[in-house]
Amino acid sequence: MAMNPMEQFEVRPLIDHPLFSIGGHPIYFTNQALFMCVVVAAISLFLTLAMSRGRLVPSRGQSLAEASYDFVANMINSTMGHDGLAFFPFIFTIFMFVLFCNFFGLIPYTFTVTSQIAVTFALASVVILTMVITGFMKHGLRFLTLFVPKAPWYLLVLLVPIEVISFLTRPVSLSVRLFANMLAGHTLLAVFAGFVILLGAAGGILSVLSIAPLLLIVAIFALEMLVAFLQAYVFAILTCIYLNEALHLHDQH
Repeated sequence: MAMNPMEQFEVRPLIDHPLFSIGGHPIYFTNQALFMCVVVAAISLFLTLAMSRGRLVPSRGQSLAEASYDFVANMINSTMGHDGLAFFPFIFTIFMFVLFCNFFGLIPYTFTVTSQIAVTFALASVVILTMVITGFMKHGLRFLTLFVPKAPWYLLVLLVPIEVISFLTRPVSLSVRLFANMLAGHTLLAVFAGFVILLGAAGGILSVLSIAPLLLIVAIFALEMLVAFLQAYVFAILTCIYLNEALHLHDQH
């Protein structure tokens, strides 16, 4: 991985035989699928163990679980109001899944699930589909007025197509934002790790020079931890904003 920074993003089957086929296309159990299962298991185990005793004076694990619950609840309240709390399980699940995937990817020899555009696009598609279903269930065909901004009628000929195109690009922008940040950060870490290995193996004064990229790796790693949290937050807050539009249309614009 030190010589080829992109090797860490390769999806590889873990077993030789496919699990099943869809339309003649074999489906394998890959390292990506494995780490998605690991992330789901880790989240379930963390929340179960943290909240199992429900102490009056919370432990560190319980405090962390309660803080994550309050964080998402406050996010929903600030963007969607009280009506949005109905979507708390959905948004909390997305936030925790993206957050754990991002942090697991920082552990050496693991796989960053959110560095795959297929995964992030699937998550974004679920968000947009939920928004559309919610909008039609609550407003019926009036949901289509979301694409009709408040403007003079002669401007609507231009603005309505722009609104439709903007809406259709949401799953792309939502997925690419997360995918690109994870891909870029992990690639940068791998590149500087390669510098450390090559300079250290060169010997002499070059070995001493390897300290510089090593210190830079520490700084970048700390930055990546912040980015991992911020990208989970951005994905969740945009989900709240999109669902708020489905609930209230132009009422709160």
